[in-house]
Amino acid sequence: MDCGGLLDHHVCNGICCCCGALRPRYKRLVDNIFPEDSEDGLVKANMEKLTFYALSAPEKLDRIGAYLSERLSRDVARHRYGYVCIAMEALDQLLMACHCQSINLFVESFLKMVAKLLESEKPNLQILGTNSFVKFANIEEDTPSYHRSYDFFVSRFSEMCHSSHDDLEIRTKIRMAGIKGLQGVVRKTVNDELQANIWETQHMDKIVPSLLYNLQQVEETESRSPSPLQTSEKEKENPAELAERCLRELLGRAAYGNIKNAIKPVLMHLDNHSLWEPKVFAIRCFKIIMYSIQPQHSHLVIQQLLGHLDANSKSAATVRAGIVEVLSEAAVIAASGSVGPTVLEVFNTLLRQLRLSIDYELTGTYDSAINIGTKIIKEHEERMFQEAVIKTIGSFASTLPIYQRSEVMLFIMGKVPLPSMHHAMEIGKAGENRNRLTQIMLLKSLLQVSMGFQCNNMLTALPSSFLDPLLSSALMEDAEIRLFVLEILICLIDRHGNRHKISSISTEPDIAVLKLKVDKCSRQDTLFMKKHAQHLYRHIYLSCNEPSNIQTHYEALYFLLVIISIELANEEVVVDLIRLVLGVQEMALNNEDNLPANCLSAMHALCAAYLSLISNLTTVPAFCQHVHEVIETRQKEAPYLLPEDIFTEKPRWSNSMDRIETQLLFLQSKISEVLGGSGYNSDKLSTPYVPQLTDEDRLSKRKSIGETISLQVEVESRNSPEKEEKAPAEEITFETLKKAIVDSVAVEEQERERRRQVVEKFQKAPFEEIAAHCGARATLLQSKLNQIFELTIRPPPSPSGTITAAYGQSQNHSIPVYEMKFPDLCVY
Repeated sequence: MDCGGLLDHHVCNGICCCCGALRPRYKRLVDNIFPEDSEDGLVKANMEKLTFYALSAPEKLDRIGAYLSERLSRDVARHRYGYVCIAMEALDQLLMACHCQSINLFVESFLKMVAKLLESEKPNLQILGTNSFVKFANIEEDTPSYHRSYDFFVSRFSEMCHSSHDDLEIRTKIRMAGIKGLQGVVRKTVNDELQANIWETQHMDKIVPSLLYNLQQVEETESRSPSPLQTSEKEKENPAELAERCLRELLGRAAYGNIKNAIKPVLMHLDNHSLWEPKVFAIRCFKIIMYSIQPQHSHLVIQQLLGHLDANSKSAATVRAGIVEVLSEAAVIAASGSVGPTVLEVFNTLLRQLRLSIDYELTGTYDSAINIGTKIIKEHEERMFQEAVIKTIGSFASTLPIYQRSEVMLFIMGKVPLPSMHHAMEIGKAGENRNRLTQIMLLKSLLQVSMGFQCNNMLTALPSSFLDPLLSSALMEDAEIRLFVLEILICLIDRHGNRHKISSISTEPDIAVLKLKVDKCSRQDTLFMKKHAQHLYRHIYLSCNEPSNIQTHYEALYFLLVIISIELANEEVVVDLIRLVLGVQEMALNNEDNLPANCLSAMHALCAAYLSLISNLTTVPAFCQHVHEVIETRQKEAPYLLPEDIFTEKPRWSNSMDRIETQLLFLQSKISEVLGGSGYNSDKLSTPYVPQLTDEDRLSKRKSIGETISLQVEVESRNSPEKEEKAPAEEITFETLKKAIVDSVAVEEQERERRRQVVEKFQKAPFEEIAAHCGARATLLQSKLNQIFELTIRPPPSPSGTITAAYGQSQNHSIPVYEMKFPDLCVY
């Protein structure tokens, strides 16, 4: 007869000795481990006997567990907490000792007892059950379990993490027990595919917020290290420190497919508790995340943040700015890993948010169709968000290699709305404002990307598809946009950090003190300048001639000239730059566009400062002497033509800039003479600088020289006597004009198609066919030239026996080519 369920063990030992002998051995062994007084603790000798019995007869282990569970439930109900502790200690020792195949049933009993303790309202029992579970979690079982569930433990431990007990000390202990329990669940399940999948959303939505809740309770501080360090005993008593270690361990165990489920609860927690706006805690959380996960998974976190930013497109600007700030911090840490294969998607998302913010700022609403009165958009908050996006774009770009950064710059440049054939511009006042804000924000972003750009082969890193639209922006009417373009060009060309060494603009630069790093121009740099130099010079020249320029523009132009001279200059480039600067001086003297006096003074000061620097770099004595003499004369007679008076906080210039004496100017003839004697190209130096014509002249507001020439030639050809004889005047009607417009459009389309076919032919045709075609064209061209020369030397007799020369003069002999009269604009 089994009396264990009827009498206590001490009663059985005394009165029912005869019944005790009939009890099963495992029950007697279990009963013997309990002392008469619970304060005496576990009877160790008897515990050893029980352990030996369990190892010798493992088939009895499940019965031992069931009986211990029965005793523990009874002691809990009778509030015999001392015996409860002894029972749990015995269970722990049996778990540590036994790893047989039948341990699964014993574990089920054990987990039921732990659950019983966790369900208790007594904090001590909850902590006792948690400690036993943690010990169990550290045991590596020999046999897998296919049906064990930890759902209750995840829920209960998460609930303990949010304990709100009145006693602070008890509340702290309960919370720490909850954190340790969650850590135990993770350790027990994360590496066993047969166990419950702890990475499922239902579990992560409980575990991660519980850890973040405790992490939140500590004063906001920077995360100290990329990996958890050993902490002191005092720190171990802190739930926040324990929660951080647990979160790091959890994220460190996350595989590629589990990152999303681990990060999503973090984002939801920050949303639900409005933690993006202070952003300090959000940044700390994601620093912990980025340092804890495996480096190759960094781009997954970045993608999660980008998706969350898109999801919050219509949230307050402060919320969006907080998300973007976190993105910026995460990008810096991700530099050691990988930003991911879809780099342009990152920038595409950020630029899209930038464009949306501009729309919000201009319209004052998040919805263009319905005005949401409850959401008041504050302009300064949107500006703050835009600056945060631009900063983040720079952070991302700093993590990329040069070739990817070049792609990003080209990608951003393609988004800038420009007044050309390839970019759509919005019309109307609102459209103009949107265009301008978009241009400024994108160029700011481009400036952030270009900072620190260092590339040996600029020809491939900065293709024409990028430089051409960038330089076109340098000629826009908006002064702020022009300044951004100049700063971008300086960043791109300055690969050795010389810009920061030139703190001020002076006519007496001490090259030794500046410690400029000047390398010999490489072959790649020479090729780059051969392709882009004239285009670059032209925009520098025209940028000087803008009435809306201020002092900052001319300072940037000076720095750009200096950086080109240091980074990309050979003898040919030096000659071109000197010609360019002398051309700027000539433009200031002529002042055909009626620039204000401050612009004219700045242009002369710019020329003086640059020629002074370049003369020191070239070290040609006669050149240095001429520049020095002009500067000395200006110091005595016209200090308003020098940078010391112009490029200061309080610039001083003269309003009478109409006439400047020759001794105050740098003479092109003199410079050509002295540099020609030192081996420079004197012929080129003696030729005044004239900007090259480009296709954008037809698109800009400026009247190009090419249009003037073509117009004059067309007028003269139409008014010539021969044209009048061959083509009689036609009456101009509406139908005639309509037909002319339609025909011109058709002709342009035909010409465009013809050019496309030619390009395709040269790309795909065999070399022999191209060579034969070019040879035939060359032969035809030579025959035409021979005919022209023959007509020039021996013109055919006219019907009247004389030649009708220019301006109606009649003569009997041919006119030499050098005596022929051409229109003035055709003479170079």
